Amino acid sequence: MSIDLPHLYRGKVRDIYDGGDDTLLIVASDRLSAFDVVMDEPVPNKGRLLTAISTFWFDHLSDLAPNHLISTDVADFPEGAQDPALAGRSMYVRKAEMLPVECIVRGYITGSAWKEYEQSGSMHGTDLPDGMLKSQQLPEPVFTPSTKAADGLHDENITYEQAVDLIGSDLAEQAREMTLSLYSAGAQWAAERGILIADTKFELGIVDGELVVADEMLTFDSSRFWPADQWHPGSTPPSFDKQPVRDYLETLDWDKTPPPPPIPDEAIADTIARYTEGYEKLSGKSFADWP
Repeated sequence: MSIDLPHLYRGKVRDIYDGGDDTLLIVASDRLSAFDVVMDEPVPNKGRLLTAISTFWFDHLSDLAPNHLISTDVADFPEGAQDPALAGRSMYVRKAEMLPVECIVRGYITGSAWKEYEQSGSMHGTDLPDGMLKSQQLPEPVFTPSTKAADGLHDENITYEQAVDLIGSDLAEQAREMTLSLYSAGAQWAAERGILIADTKFELGIVDGELVVADEMLTFDSSRFWPADQWHPGSTPPSFDKQPVRDYLETLDWDKTPPPPPIPDEAIADTIARYTEGYEKLSGKSFADWP
């Protein structure tokens, strides 16, 4: 890919370029991270699948919240970024002043929330009823923020009150209402298509004084998607994500620090298949038709 724009940031998956006039070009690579370590092997088409599903949700849920997307059409990109190789994996967006918190919404108790509940009977510092089971659906979706850790470190779960301390009460309440609304609508849409959204992470920022959704939305990297017919409280269902890679890595004597071990072709192929199936079920579109 040829990009003649100032390179601003390289994340685990995305590269960000300055598009000028308070715009950015976000390019989703095929890099795969697991346990916060980037694997040596790419997952073919992963960046295109992530961009495709975010674009679907940005459009589908635009009546509930504004977002930063300008275009995914290479013809609309700035000069210096009109390489056809960028098609399908790139978003031209408005630059946002990002909130310093991760806006997580949980509909089911799993992951770090389940670990906290096992230890203390709480989730993000709020007490939950006794006797809950792993992967059980919560009585209602809950906004559970976390910090944004520096590269190489882990995000830290915080209470709503701590989020208020970080961004103020008005902005915290806007973020909570917006993300709960987006999660509820997305979860209902997905459930009608046989997929449960266990939890998801939204990135929010300010553009021209307005709170918007940025970066990605309800993707396979930011969410846990479970096949509804394989969900049973007390166990963890398989996910439409990179779980095959995680499962393989858990079988190894690896301390989860770089360098990563080699990933077998089968785990890569299983990951591609899960991302593709999830996109097609949720969007109702064939991935073959995505640019």
